[in-house]
Amino acid sequence: MTKRIKPFNPNHIFVDTNVIIGAYCGDGKHQVDIDCLHYLFSLNGKRLFISALSVAQMVSIFQKKCSNEEIIDIVRQLQHRFTIVSFTANDIDEALVETGADIEDNMQYVIAKKQKCRVLVTNNIKDYRLLMGIEAIKPSKIRIISR
Repeated sequence: MTKRIKPFNPNHIFVDTNVIIGAYCGDGKHQVDIDCLHYLFSLNGKRLFISALSVAQMVSIFQKKCSNEEIIDIVRQLQHRFTIVSFTANDIDEALVETGADIEDNMQYVIAKKQKCRVLVTNNIKDYRLLMGIEAIKPSKIRIISR
């Protein structure tokens, strides 16, 4: 018996770490990331995903410029808006053999693929160009996803 592979789900959208960090950093030069998340939050019938890795990276970066209370508030917002996907040792092993240019992005790709995400929103399109099955789009192009 062969294992049936489920197709990617057009209603599943994965958001990369760099978009999350840009949107929550409080820096006006990342307005595109903020607008992107607001648009995604307004979509009906779409499921939004981020990885536990993204949360950990965001916390690590923000520890230098935010209070613990501010970080807790951001993490609570992420928990409310996204399904946060954990990863396993098998996911890491799979990421290590992927053909993407960046190992961390390979991990994000594997996690997105595990959730059957059709779209991955990132500022690093080039790092996903060799990875198949998921359409990587920049936050500035997010409106191609219809309501």
